Amino acid sequence: MPNPLEHRIATEIAARRDDLVALTRDLIRIPTLNPPGRNYREICDYLADRLGRAGFSVDLVRAEGALGDSAAHPRWNLVARHDGKAGGDCVHFNSHHDVVEVGHGWTRDPFAAEVEGDRIYGRGSCDMKGGLAASIIAAEAFIAACPDYRGAVEISATADEESGGFGGVAYLAEKGRFAPERVQHVIIPEPLHKDRICLGHRGVWWAEIETRGRIAHGSMPFLGDCAVRHMGAVLAEMEATLFPLLATKRTAMPVIPDGARQSTLNINSVHGGAVEQEDGYTGLPAPCVPDRCRIVIDRRYLIEEDLAEVKREVTAMLEKIRAERPNFDYEIRDLFEVIPSMTERDAPIVRSTAAAIEKVLGRHADYVVSPGTYDQKHIDRIGRLKNCIAYGPGVLDLAHQPDEWVGITDMEDSAKVMAFVLAELLAP
Repeated sequence: MPNPLEHRIATEIAARRDDLVALTRDLIRIPTLNPPGRNYREICDYLADRLGRAGFSVDLVRAEGALGDSAAHPRWNLVARHDGKAGGDCVHFNSHHDVVEVGHGWTRDPFAAEVEGDRIYGRGSCDMKGGLAASIIAAEAFIAACPDYRGAVEISATADEESGGFGGVAYLAEKGRFAPERVQHVIIPEPLHKDRICLGHRGVWWAEIETRGRIAHGSMPFLGDCAVRHMGAVLAEMEATLFPLLATKRTAMPVIPDGARQSTLNINSVHGGAVEQEDGYTGLPAPCVPDRCRIVIDRRYLIEEDLAEVKREVTAMLEKIRAERPNFDYEIRDLFEVIPSMTERDAPIVRSTAAAIEKVLGRHADYVVSPGTYDQKHIDRIGRLKNCIAYGPGVLDLAHQPDEWVGITDMEDSAKVMAFVLAELLAP
């Protein structure tokens, strides 16, 4: 049976169900598309008004000079704080407010926030405006049910998680917003299912590989050297040796889905030959042998792997091709890297969230690790705060998909879990 405070919290959240739906729909209707970074200030202003009326002090922070920030598309972030009646820990809920491109295949208006049954549809509903709304409802319900709490509750809505988070959480962490002396517990309401605690994520290495040739007239390709053919040799060698090697690497991390428990590599893009012309151009390309070809690779690696060895595997493959293929020349450039992160199961925020899941849902929490990274990487590496998890409503597989949706009951249950966490950590 819930204790009196938990009963009051559950009652407050149930009374806010319609508000939870309305808030989620309002957030979805603000198309914060990234790239290029549209309407970031609009959503921060909306949240500032909402949280200000709820008694939070609010800061709007532009990540000036950060990757992606520009006069046309400034990177705006919101950090709201509510202080209790006495000193204590700070619990911080961090959600990104940006969403990815719409893409094709939708049967609904992606920004109409249609409600059908127990679902709200729209781009960003699952990833992760439903989680943002649930955390706000959780905080407001907890404060109403426990006005004499100690410590502080913070809510942030941050930019650019979908493109690395450098204009959002990374910037805030660099400014000390996630320093352990300022914030002690962090929940990131990413859509990992309402009964799962996400402890961390795999590592990332992005790199660009360029093969080089010599330009010549397309009618006399024997006078040139085709860089695209050289890249073909790279792709063939990946298929023959690198992909089979990665399939043998398995992790003890509880990564979901199961296919991500091995090392993976994605070829993100291929660019070779003449530059694609703008839409509407009706001419033919010039007849040239391409002298450059580039691919971008997205290598996801395991906590058991060393990043230096991950890189050596690729360079060794390229050197093998150089030794066997006449005139093969290449350059490899690092673009982006993230060290794997995993919070310990006995960390305070993990224990509190697991206990809350059991109380609200009547079952034990499942512990998982994300196949891709999210903003925990910056809270961990820059902010030096290890006591961080991802927990929130939504089905992970729906992220970035057409007809994306989030369940209303799932949001309500997740809000109860988050509010119960606040009760365990901050109640007097």
